[in-house]
Amino acid sequence: MKFAKKLLWAVTAISLMIASAGCTSKTVDVKPNEAAGAAQTVEKNVTQYPITIKDSNNDEVTIDKEPLKVISIAPNITETIFAVGAGSKLIGRTDFCDYPEEAKKVQGIGSLTNPNIEKITELKPDLVIASTHFKPEVEKKLKDLGIKVIVLYSEETFDGVYKTIGDIGKVLNVQKGSEKVITDMEAKVQLVQDKVKGLNKPSLYYVVSYGKSQFTAGKDTYIGKIIEMAGAKNAADDVTGWSYSLEKLVEKNPDILVCTKFFDTKKGIQAENGYKDLKAVKENKLYEIDNNILDRQGPRLADGLYELAKIAHPEAFK
Repeated sequence: MKFAKKLLWAVTAISLMIASAGCTSKTVDVKPNEAAGAAQTVEKNVTQYPITIKDSNNDEVTIDKEPLKVISIAPNITETIFAVGAGSKLIGRTDFCDYPEEAKKVQGIGSLTNPNIEKITELKPDLVIASTHFKPEVEKKLKDLGIKVIVLYSEETFDGVYKTIGDIGKVLNVQKGSEKVITDMEAKVQLVQDKVKGLNKPSLYYVVSYGKSQFTAGKDTYIGKIIEMAGAKNAADDVTGWSYSLEKLVEKNPDILVCTKFFDTKKGIQAENGYKDLKAVKENKLYEIDNNILDRQGPRLADGLYELAKIAHPEAFK
């Protein structure tokens, strides 16, 4: 049972992070239709339809009018749709789209990689928005059925997240909402940077998976970079990617360990050979976090940074 819980956490976390790590940053161009734009008075923060979108797969999609029925095929897209104020347009979401609470009331359409094509067709969406885990063959099936699809992902940085949020705001005609989300995130990031500036950096190890295989955030991962932004030293800054070794971890003996609050992971780590003898575990500096605010490249990423900074420097956030 313990192994099953660790495996479930590993599969969930790694699938949401490693798969997206291979994505390159691509430009998403959103522009009004030239003929329509010439005859319209452009109002600030209001999308002028029709618009043509070149998405992250370099596919051009023309949206003739404001989408009122939208399906999301990624948790970060779902969170963004609600955050920018377009939640009422969402008519379908994946089984992994569990935030905010209102999202759970929206019709499910299957998994990230294998959504139910028949169910999506029955819902008759104006637009399907997908992200990094979307399979090309699924996209082709939907487009062959005449369903408009755009795939949105950007560089795995805060700027990349801001761009995706802004693109969704333009496409769904909620630019004021997207701008507010971005402004609020930027303010929280700056707050953290101000609070941790000049402080000593404790070493921090982020537990993605433990037991038979060790997975963490290497120096080139976006979570590895967030650890540094939070005023800590990434204990796994000697590797790239997500794979690590127990021997290296024991040798590093970090000041702080952070793990997911789900699947009884903390209890498992406290009893795991190698981990239970670490300084951080013995000194009760093994902390739990909602990993979704770090794993998902969406509007809660700034909250993830804030929570990590509070763990690294509780004295700065009293």
